[in-house]
Amino acid sequence: MSPVQAQTIRSGKRSRGETAFDVAIVVLCILIFVIVFYPLYFVIIASVSDQTLVSTGKVTLFPRGISTFGYHEIFKDNRIWTGYKNTVIYTVAGTLVNLLLTLPAAYSLSRPEFRARRILMFLFVFTLFFNGGLIPTYILMKDLHLTNSMWVFIVPFAVNVFNLIIARTFFEASLPKELYESASIDGCSHFKFYALIAMPLSKAVISVIALYYLVAHWNDFFTGLIYIHSNELQPLQIVLRDILLSNQVFSQGAGSGGNAGGYAQQFADQVKYGVIIVSTLPILIVYPFIQKYFEKGVMIGSVKG
Repeated sequence: MSPVQAQTIRSGKRSRGETAFDVAIVVLCILIFVIVFYPLYFVIIASVSDQTLVSTGKVTLFPRGISTFGYHEIFKDNRIWTGYKNTVIYTVAGTLVNLLLTLPAAYSLSRPEFRARRILMFLFVFTLFFNGGLIPTYILMKDLHLTNSMWVFIVPFAVNVFNLIIARTFFEASLPKELYESASIDGCSHFKFYALIAMPLSKAVISVIALYYLVAHWNDFFTGLIYIHSNELQPLQIVLRDILLSNQVFSQGAGSGGNAGGYAQQFADQVKYGVIIVSTLPILIVYPFIQKYFEKGVMIGSVKG
């Protein structure tokens, strides 16, 4: 290190190179933010803008020809409230069941004194790569009387192996064996250690896994499409799909009617953008509350040393 660099460090001043690097990082972060945020922002302003102006590229930063017709068409359909209720129930109940099964399993598989952990982990990972396929799975769900039932959203997806691996790695890396040894000297069992020590120290990974499960349940479209036949049990994603399809049929049916066809297509596009916002807004609202745990929960255990 040169005397000038040493003097700069002692004085607390930053060199020009360090300042330029910081500026470059800030500019790069702003650029990435714009690239990620703008498509979502565009969908928001397009959902309340005149679709003629949107299709001709005249809507870029601010909405023009403001109209809430799309949201009116979506929310006037009573099925959407049933879909919201069902999806909230499936999401909350499913996420609770996921956490109640994934976290204890991950803790057990992280303990070196559990001799069967390697065999069980192999069986878990095997299911990650191989499955019976759609038709055998449907027959199994039918034989278990899970079709056309809310339990088909919860029971078959009770444990996600990817999330199980994340939680197990977290417990292995973040809970030193000395911690359990000192607790066991005081008479602490594995059940007590898990409930009173491991869980309070695992808020980061719990939040991350809960977010993964929450988003998966909220966006679950395929399960409702294949296994649910009753309109009273359909999740929000299926209801929004039906609304979108009905508007597309309307726009195509009026396509040969001159101006009527353009009018119908215009509002069908507005409904399309509105459906995107209605389906994603709840998750976007939840995410900031657990964002502070997200990076920590994902990165802990990923670097060994």
